[in-house]
Amino acid sequence: MKVLGVAVEHNATCLLAFYGNAAPDVLHHTMSPRRARHYLDRYLAGPYLLDPLYQLAVRAKKPSICRCRDESPDRFRSSEYYRQYYERTHLADEMDFLWDADANTTLVLVVGRWETRFSRAEVARLRVMEPVVQAAMQRIWGSWAARHSDEDRDLSMHQRLTQCFERFGESSLTQRERQITQLLLRGHSSKSIARELNIAPGTVMVHKRNLFSKLGITSQYELFSLFIDKLSML
Repeated sequence: MKVLGVAVEHNATCLLAFYGNAAPDVLHHTMSPRRARHYLDRYLAGPYLLDPLYQLAVRAKKPSICRCRDESPDRFRSSEYYRQYYERTHLADEMDFLWDADANTTLVLVVGRWETRFSRAEVARLRVMEPVVQAAMQRIWGSWAARHSDEDRDLSMHQRLTQCFERFGESSLTQRERQITQLLLRGHSSKSIARELNIAPGTVMVHKRNLFSKLGITSQYELFSLFIDKLSML
């Protein structure tokens, strides 16, 4: 991916393979060991389920290139996932190339920059490079897939993590309250949740107060901590 340096100045790249039925794989990255520990290692332990990029990658319809902030929920930057994970990468801006390797696998190349955002001209140059980048991703995937089989992927752990997310609060919350909990964890505001679920924002607030009361918490930080505690028990 050195060719990207010709198009735009950037600080780090990371090539991820997202699967519909397994935890992601990191095929390549240029992060420092410290950043990799703070972000990638902890990310792969389960919080990737809350990442807007993961949600985008596993969708049937997705762009082939996008700016991360354009595909994130409206309150993503105030979400606990952002504060506890994404912010530790120190990325000020991120462009993502997406390529479907097969029906269950999407490769995503993250091109990140610290401190300053990509200009319009730089974004345009990256878009022009899309065919070259996707060809490189295809070659890397071919080499990776030849060395790794489906048996190498931790399917059971992904299933347990997904089930934990989907069933979080099941013993005390209603189905609607669990839906709202999941969207809160992913960084949606009350207005965004209302749009997603086709209900009134006031109704969302009532559900939010009720679910907080049932879980014995008073903030979204505590909600996030409860969820991470559940993940760590798997």
